[in-house]
Amino acid sequence: MIRIALVGDIGSGKTFISKLFKFPVFNADKVVSKIYSKNKKVYLDLKRKLPNFFNSFPIKKKELINVILSNKTNLKKISKIIHPVVRKELNKFIRKNYKKKVVILDIPLYLENKLNKKKDIIIFIQSAKRESLKRVRKRKNFNKLVLQKLKKLQFSLKVKKKKSHYIIKNNFKKNVVRKNVDDILSMIL
Repeated sequence: MIRIALVGDIGSGKTFISKLFKFPVFNADKVVSKIYSKNKKVYLDLKRKLPNFFNSFPIKKKELINVILSNKTNLKKISKIIHPVVRKELNKFIRKNYKKKVVILDIPLYLENKLNKKKDIIIFIQSAKRESLKRVRKRKNFNKLVLQKLKKLQFSLKVKKKKSHYIIKNNFKKNVVRKNVDDILSMIL
């Protein structure tokens, strides 16, 4: 199985591009969202660690935003609880798809959390900063301060680009990006 990881800036189009590969995708953002809405143990762990913020299950995005903005160490506390659960889900995904030729990993903190294996193929998604920011601002519950805090957790784009094997320049035009994806797949496969 070939593991292809997509890295890049927030809003660069990793999720959009991951679907163009037409192989199974592990989307960490969707997994985290599902954990917040369905995993009562995570809720209880968060409530124990940050008792003043979580009132009821499932966890609401507004509660998370309030937690992150109230104290600079809270994001790390959340990460310590949520990341091990995401890792377990990633391992389940890999086991489930072990016979597939390729799997796509859409994990925002892929390099930062040392999820990369030696043989993984890393693709950097490059997009115009202005365009990425415009797309992020359209997201529900967008908060500029939270975005800044999340960016602080990430390696610089320069580091991500340097660690990557390929670059896809995302101009957000499906046909152009699909051709880039197909070109990279033909080189890999």
